[in-house]
Amino acid sequence: MSSIGTRAPDVSVSVQVRRTPEAVWDAVADPRRIASWSPEAHGVSGHDGAAGPTAVGTTFSGSNRHGVFRWTTRCQVVESTPGAAFAFDVTYLGMSVARWRYALSPVDDGTLVEEQWWDTRGAPMKALGAVGTGVGDRRSHNERTMRATLDALAADLEEA
Repeated sequence: MSSIGTRAPDVSVSVQVRRTPEAVWDAVADPRRIASWSPEAHGVSGHDGAAGPTAVGTTFSGSNRHGVFRWTTRCQVVESTPGAAFAFDVTYLGMSVARWRYALSPVDDGTLVEEQWWDTRGAPMKALGAVGTGVGDRRSHNERTMRATLDALAADLEEA
């Protein structure tokens, strides 16, 4: 995975959820749940263990879709801090694609959830990605889908 270092995310979107950071983390740290909120993530397979938060080092496959396009990525959890953060790195055909991270901060009425995305693709992967996913402007596309994901996450968790 390309080193992200201290650089800011390429896209960051946030929403406030009326639940504790621990309750939100329990949800976002289970990759299988992300597919129920995201308009692009379709499913997760190869995940170890029972439902619930996922530990650092765990790998899984993420199935994605956009219109008629379908693709599967390999993901590895790189951060899993209860009540604070969950992140995973994504590769495709052994090439770096992205880092996704959910940062959680307590606020008066619950939790501020910030979904962050770092583009770690090199030129070959950017070209392959545009053809293979039907998305030419990944940054704008992800900003839209991240907003939809967080809106669905908030609605789901606040119903519980």
